[in-house]
Amino acid sequence: MQSWLIFVFGLGVLGQGEMCDFELVTREEWGARPPTDVQTMQDPVPYVIIHHTYQPPACSSSEDCIKAMRWMQDFHQIDRKWNDIGYNFVIGGDGKAYTGRGWSVVGAHSPSYNNQSIGISLIGDWRVELPPPKQIETARKVIDCGVQTGKIRPDYKLFGHQQVRQGTECPGQRLLDEISTWDHFSKTPPFVWVPNEIPT
Repeated sequence: MQSWLIFVFGLGVLGQGEMCDFELVTREEWGARPPTDVQTMQDPVPYVIIHHTYQPPACSSSEDCIKAMRWMQDFHQIDRKWNDIGYNFVIGGDGKAYTGRGWSVVGAHSPSYNNQSIGISLIGDWRVELPPPKQIETARKVIDCGVQTGKIRPDYKLFGHQQVRQGTECPGQRLLDEISTWDHFSKTPPFVWVPNEIPT
């Protein structure tokens, strides 16, 4: 099977022949419902924020990863009343990237950063264990693709969710340790959102 697919931008519109070296599962392919609203953001964004899902747990087959995507959309859209699944992209243990809100769309993953970042979540609980190598590799390729296609700034800063939001373990300490070795990782975010306070 070919390891690349024509990359899909935003909510499923094909880019102008741009190709990125990973397999992308479109919203249509994983059975997403339409968003209740779409807010666009200006490209390229200056931040990338890494998450883990915690729940649902890690998935190794595409069938299970699709179930996880549907569960997350139900939880975010129905239970939390968000416009859509919160993340821009989600990475499964099958090594595939799943389109959440996609490029150029404001997410619901990191308060005060949603309109200027790409939120990428790795399915699973990565507090103690490290995600499989192919899951990590795909996350890095999504970031590289965003830079190559003008969706992420070449001088972007990379953070784990807990660095920019007080009171969460996300993306898990083991995954945070891993991303701290990646290019563009920053120890000092410009601001940290604190629950129950009005963001500045």
